[in-house]
Amino acid sequence: MSLNQVAIQVDNLKKTYGDLKAVQGVSFDVQQGEIFSLLGPNGAGKTTTISMLSTLLRPDDGDAQIMGHSIRQDAMGVKAVLGVVPQEIALYEDLSARENLTFWGKMYGLRGSKLNQRVKEVLDVIGLADRANGRVEKFSGGMKRRVNIGVALLHKPQVIYMDEPTVGIDPQSRRNILDSVVTLKQQGMTVLYTTHYMEEAEELSDHIAIMDHGKVIASGTREELVRLVGQRTRIDLTLNTDAPRVMDAWRTVDGVSHVSIDEGRVSVMVEDSNLVLPRLFETATRCSTRITSVDIHEPNLEAVFLHLTGRALRD
Repeated sequence: MSLNQVAIQVDNLKKTYGDLKAVQGVSFDVQQGEIFSLLGPNGAGKTTTISMLSTLLRPDDGDAQIMGHSIRQDAMGVKAVLGVVPQEIALYEDLSARENLTFWGKMYGLRGSKLNQRVKEVLDVIGLADRANGRVEKFSGGMKRRVNIGVALLHKPQVIYMDEPTVGIDPQSRRNILDSVVTLKQQGMTVLYTTHYMEEAEELSDHIAIMDHGKVIASGTREELVRLVGQRTRIDLTLNTDAPRVMDAWRTVDGVSHVSIDEGRVSVMVEDSNLVLPRLFETATRCSTRITSVDIHEPNLEAVFLHLTGRALRD
């Protein structure tokens, strides 16, 4: 597939629940054959956005085109080209992996030898061919999520949405799922991936949109987003006393661009940690404060989120 063609075009999507503005004018484009991540904390509006793009929720305003099909005007066309891996497991636990895939394959209109062949192919893709006849209720959380991914692949969609697919699973299963996402891209599929794990977005994505409070606050490649913080480094410090006095003093130190506190740890954005860190220690000493730990983080998406919102990216 060509990367010059748009697979998903989102234009000013909005959704409100009473006084809650869950999604506030979200727009972005996803090119065919790429992995595009929506990155943000829980409550940022990612799942609501995915639900509208899946035609499960009707937007209050705006529209989106999925492979040329409008989510408002052509829901059936959208569903024909789309596979969705929901955040919640959607399987029959008293059935085996094969039986679950067979059932959902029939829901997609597959029958006979074509259905059996596709179920076999999907079991290979998700790495569960050897557990095909095992009851899902006996599976680990990670294995269930892999079956969930398999369901979305049965009808060979051109676009797949994956909504927080690694939440609550063990590291090995998480690794398997991340590897499967890369494999899907290599096979030419377009992947829209939502996560609140910065490292997943950094590892997987061709492009990333950072969401917060229902809005896209920045988007681009990882490199483009990191440039928003001017290649600054984040220094996280813990102190032996209350922080406000020394924080005010640190804000006046040359080379410091931003100071904030989250869960008792002070984060300082600096241009050059080698130059600024000694100044932070000197200033803390003058404020009768002892620094008890220091962690230095080179620029990444966590730094971008902190720079844009004034707080760390957390659950």
